[in-house]
This record gives sequence, structure tokens and C-alpha cells, in this order.
Amino acid sequence: MVGWLDRLQRRNRRVGFLIAVIYKYVDDQGGYLAALITYYAFVSLFPLLLLLTTALGVILVGRPEIQQQILQSTLGQFPVIGSQLERPEQLSGGVTAVVVGIAGALYGGLGVGQALQNAMDSVWAVPRNNRPDPIRSRLRSLLLLFVLGSAAVTATVLSAVGHATASLGWFGKVGVTVATVAINALICLVAFRVTTARSVSYRDVLPGALAAAVIWQLLQWFGANYVSHVVKSTSATNSVFALVLGLLAFLYLVSVTLVMCAEVNVVRVDQLYPRSLMTPFTDDVDLTSADRRTYTRRAKAERAKGFQKVSVRFDPTRETSPDQSGEVPDSQG
Repeated sequence: MVGWLDRLQRRNRRVGFLIAVIYKYVDDQGGYLAALITYYAFVSLFPLLLLLTTALGVILVGRPEIQQQILQSTLGQFPVIGSQLERPEQLSGGVTAVVVGIAGALYGGLGVGQALQNAMDSVWAVPRNNRPDPIRSRLRSLLLLFVLGSAAVTATVLSAVGHATASLGWFGKVGVTVATVAINALICLVAFRVTTARSVSYRDVLPGALAAAVIWQLLQWFGANYVSHVVKSTSATNSVFALVLGLLAFLYLVSVTLVMCAEVNVVRVDQLYPRSLMTPFTDDVDLTSADRRTYTRRAKAERAKGFQKVSVRFDPTRETSPDQSGEVPDSQG
């Protein structure tokens, strides 16, 4: 039965591709990569909101309606907490708030950038000696913060457009949704390209960026429903736990989406499919050439110095096809 299923998924490109993406995610310990991104995103979120509301209070003094619109559009990107923190007066402060906000935002924001770079370099199997040094990697993280900050500005513009087109009914809503997905896809496109040391083109990362943008939109809708049906129906004490756990779950799902969509790009670009169906479960398996390339890349990604040579061989006594035995060349140099 297993052999029949294995042959079936090897012949069907779509099924084989899907299984290869899942196996690649497991091989790279994608859940742990996503958890690290989630931690720094959670740490940076509230200081960023504190800094944002304080800045709005200074820049837009006497214009509470504009403050409200900007804050709501920004919080709308995080539906789990948006309805709980939509009033500017709930997050405000003076000099202390600015200091805490900047410190927390830099720590968490740079942490998110570092975690994303580590995740992207891991899924692309970039050797450690080819990854950016601590200074350059943090400069990349600052660039990523700029990209993510542009998302907040874009959300504000789209929110204003949404209010302006409210009279158009469902047609206007569909138009705003399509525009939102398109802009989010553009942001993901840039993020996927700048967060890895691997030389990739925008075309290489386009499928994953489109998938991430669509899933992001679906997660926002799901988060809004979560707030409506769960958080609002709980007591004040339980709502605190629901808020925190809901936010962590939301951020983790977003992180998993980013890592999984990056795996889609890698598997497609490097042709890491089809995989053997039983390869994650046993050594008694006939590896495909995609299996061997995947395991070879993982081993050579541990290279710490440029003058270090990592050679990978598989047992030639195992029964394999002629092009699947012996030493596997390094496709990355």
C-alpha cells in the first residue's frame, strides 16, 4: 500500500511538490524557526504600538479623528488585539513611553529581522560562512523594519480608500481587498528577497509571496471572527488570557506561513521534489535524487569557513538507480 502511494506521488507533480514542501519544512525544523520569529514579534509589538500612539499624540495634537483612523488601520493588521486597543488613550505616555517604546521596538524589531534572516538562510541552505556578519545582518534588519513600516502606511491609505468607497458596496470592498492583497504580496516579495544571503530573483520568490499575501488576508478575517465570537464572550479575567494566547497564536500562524511559503520557493527553484514518501520515518528507503540533494544541502549549510570542505557520500551498496549513488556535487559551490 505504501509503495503504491509512493509511486503515485512521485508520478503526480502537484502531489509530489506538496509533500516535498511539507517534508522540507519538517527537515528545516520550521516550527522552531517560526517560534523564534513569533517571540520577537510579540516582544516588539506593544512597544511599537506605545511608540506609535505617543508619536501620533505629538504630531497630530488636536486632531483626534486622524489619530483614531491611523491607529485603527494599523491595529487592523492584527485583528486579535485591534478591537481591544483601538482607542489611542489606552496606550499613551510621555518621555518614558518614548524611551521604553524605542528600546523595546529596537530590541524586538531587530530580533524579528535576525530571526527572519536566520529562517530564510536556513531554508535556502546558505552555508554559515556565506551569511552576513553581525553588523551587516542588523543593517538588513533595519531595512526590513522599513519595509514592514511601509505596510502600516499602506494600511492607513487603504483604510482611507475603504471609507471613501464605502458607498460602492461589495464592489468597493472587493476592490480594496484585492489592492490590499497585491500590496502585501509586494511587501512579502521584497522581504523574501532581502532576508536571505542566497542570490535569488524576484521571480524566484514570487509564488511564495503571493501565497503569503493571500493567507495573511485570510488570517485577518479569521482573527476578526475570533475576537467577535471568543474574546467578547469571556469574562474580564479570561479575556486577558484569550487576548495574549490569541495574539501568540496569530503571530505564530503568520510566522509559520512565512516559513512555509519560503519553503515553496526553495522546493520550486531548486527542484527538491519528488521526495520518497517514507524518508522522514525510516532509513530503509530508496532515496530520490531530490532527497539526496536536500540532505547534501543541509550538511553543507553547516560549513563555517570558506576554506572548509564538506563532502557528502551515500552508501553505494544500497539499491538505488545509477544516478543516485556515490558522491553528490555541491550545487552552491
